[in-house]
Amino acid sequence: MESSRAARRRARRFPRRPLMYTALACVTVVGATAGGTVYVKARAHSGSTVVSSAATPAVSSSSAATPAVSSSSAATPAVSSSSATTTEEAAMAEPVVDLDERLADAMTSVGVTGEQKVSTAVLDLESGDSAVHGDGAFDTASIVKVDILAALLLRHQEAGTRLSAREKAYATTMIENSDNASASALWDAIGRAAGLDAANETFGLTGTEGGDGALWGLTLTTAADQLILLQQVFGDDSKLSEASRSYVQGLMGRIEADQQWGVSAAADGSGWALKNGWLPRSTTGLWDVNSIGRVSVDGRAYLVAVLSNGNSTQAKGISLVEAAAKAAVSVFTAGDASASASANATSAAAR
Repeated sequence: MESSRAARRRARRFPRRPLMYTALACVTVVGATAGGTVYVKARAHSGSTVVSSAATPAVSSSSAATPAVSSSSAATPAVSSSSATTTEEAAMAEPVVDLDERLADAMTSVGVTGEQKVSTAVLDLESGDSAVHGDGAFDTASIVKVDILAALLLRHQEAGTRLSAREKAYATTMIENSDNASASALWDAIGRAAGLDAANETFGLTGTEGGDGALWGLTLTTAADQLILLQQVFGDDSKLSEASRSYVQGLMGRIEADQQWGVSAAADGSGWALKNGWLPRSTTGLWDVNSIGRVSVDGRAYLVAVLSNGNSTQAKGISLVEAAAKAAVSVFTAGDASASASANATSAAAR
């Protein structure tokens, strides 16, 4: 079954939104006369530090001694005083910071051993800038439960109805406790893979494919697609209503204590909302371990998705996911993107 599903995988890169650092260089003429000096200063738009300063003679000393015009016109300045003291030209310099490359650099310090594979994606909710590392498709395991609930809420919105009491009970245990029986009930309610795929088309996910039959945990997805799903839950530009978004966010913020690992490791304090997934594969004896959610660092919110497989144990998968989540957030929070990931390499190897 896995080989046929692998042939249908559709991995897609998340649209890159590179961070642009814009510097406005202003060329100012401080003074210019027949025998004077022109000073050119370029300053960064974001500060007052002088980027460059050069003194350039306007004319040679010989030409200063020998007027190039008649005495009658010598009294007329070659450059008007107004133009000599105003900005002559401005050039916009826009060096591009490749956030994908920065994330790739950070991920080099994340310990990946044996058959482990990992992909991660991060988005700064305030700026909209994002980065993705890896574009392979991974089994979702239980992180698909967020997608199932989003699809159910979308169906009710389109029908103009509300969740039933039974559906609310299923949704609560499915997200907060990762209850599989509840997930199976709601998987059936949305029409299984066909219903999930239809909702994901509306949401804008293009690299996710619902699992066969009752196997919702074998839905295939990419880190980039999970970032799009998280935007549907936590972003303002969403197909879900504000009430629906708040409902999912609330459940993801009340994950039971023994499941509070994963991307939450990248948050400071309790500023997180998440859903984890873990699945031992009977065909390989290795573990799929995934985590998606929103974290807060210094009052700023980030969406993070980390997918992994080939882990020899669940504990090693958790360590890998947490190190990758910290590396992802460090793209925006650390001057050296690899510092955060490096700090976690030792703990990842110890588990």
